[in-house]
Amino acid sequence: MPFRSTHLLVLAAATALVLAGPPAHPQAAASAAQVHLVITDTALRNNQELPPLRKEDLQVKLSKKVVDPAALIPAQGDQGGLQLMILVDDTLNQGVGNNLNDLREFITALPQGTQVGVAYMSNATISILQNFTTDRDLAAKAIRLPRGNLSAMDSSFFSLISLLKGWPQQKVRREVIMVTDGIDRLHGERPRTVGPANMGAFGAGPSAGNPRGNLPVVYHSMPTLSQDAQTASQLSQRYNVVVFTIYAPGVGRAGRSEWNDQLGIGNLTQLSDETGGECFSLGTSQAVSFKPYLDRIQSYINNQYYLVLRAQPGKKDSLQRVDVRTVANNSEILAPDNVWVPNKPAEK
Repeated sequence: MPFRSTHLLVLAAATALVLAGPPAHPQAAASAAQVHLVITDTALRNNQELPPLRKEDLQVKLSKKVVDPAALIPAQGDQGGLQLMILVDDTLNQGVGNNLNDLREFITALPQGTQVGVAYMSNATISILQNFTTDRDLAAKAIRLPRGNLSAMDSSFFSLISLLKGWPQQKVRREVIMVTDGIDRLHGERPRTVGPANMGAFGAGPSAGNPRGNLPVVYHSMPTLSQDAQTASQLSQRYNVVVFTIYAPGVGRAGRSEWNDQLGIGNLTQLSDETGGECFSLGTSQAVSFKPYLDRIQSYINNQYYLVLRAQPGKKDSLQRVDVRTVANNSEILAPDNVWVPNKPAEK
């Protein structure tokens, strides 16, 4: 089902602010590319009020160089456009059904005008049950119980990649809430080989009957952190998409393995932290309720900003390392690890 395109102008104010004054270094500014990213201002102590974030409160490094923000625009009002996709893994244990009402209530309570979609992940792709819509009740009705089955290619990270590649870019915030166990059942178990040279200590090296030690290669398939999670993280940053993840137990042997579950949470933590989101879990146990997680996500959505920077392009389009911190009291910034900087064509 194709995505519906909308035309919401979000960064017009940013452009006006950036162009309002003369640059300090005209020659450098002429070659700079204007880039933006979504950052979230979070409270260290929830019992204290979080004042509006100011540009002067930020300390920003881009490619290890200190830079002054060109603009900081609250994602509110006319600049508050948001497309939010809810992704639910179809390999989840159906015990997650007790938490689905929390998800439905979260959707119906989203700010008016939010475009929300619902899709389920399986077979390394997504099945869209509800395309982006401002009808929150309609989107909430699309939430169903996961099938609790395995498919031929189960990877929530490939499913996210499929979403990202088919998501039309627009001048609005683009964010994902992904409910999954984070286990990469497709590529998570990458066999590591142990050859004869590594087995000499166990008496399996060269011998009279086996002068070269040509014993069969031994495979060890205990999984490690998923390379696909890293790829999904990089692509999310490439398209300026913030990913929040919620852990819930999955089915099958992998879903019953404490080792796999811990790795799954590690995958989700990497994905969320690197894209400017957050991973929520109750260890490897099924959460009694998703409401505390979703309340926190809603508070994050309410305190987001567009950070506009001037970056020096490289020879090719690339992700450049960005580090955003704040000196404001009771404040912490969630931001992606990198920002996409397009190459500026050379002037003829």
